[in-house]
Amino acid sequence: GMEYIDSYVFNQAEYIRFNSTVGRFVGYTEHGLKNAEAWNSDAGILGQEQVQLESYCKHNAAIDYSAILDKT
Repeated sequence: GMEYIDSYVFNQAEYIRFNSTVGRFVGYTEHGLKNAEAWNSDAGILGQEQVQLESYCKHNAAIDYSAILDKT
């Protein structure tokens, strides 16, 4: 399957990302871990990521898939 990763970067360092496979935010720094905890308990923020996942990934996957079929 596909995995959608939405990374948040501050001062060139990734501090938090949304991972579609686990369906939650994962923090990589102390600040990111605090944000992940807060964002994971916020249905609105999780919902926005799911909407982006649905609209962006599935739409582009369909385009990529048809492009692959066209080439074969």
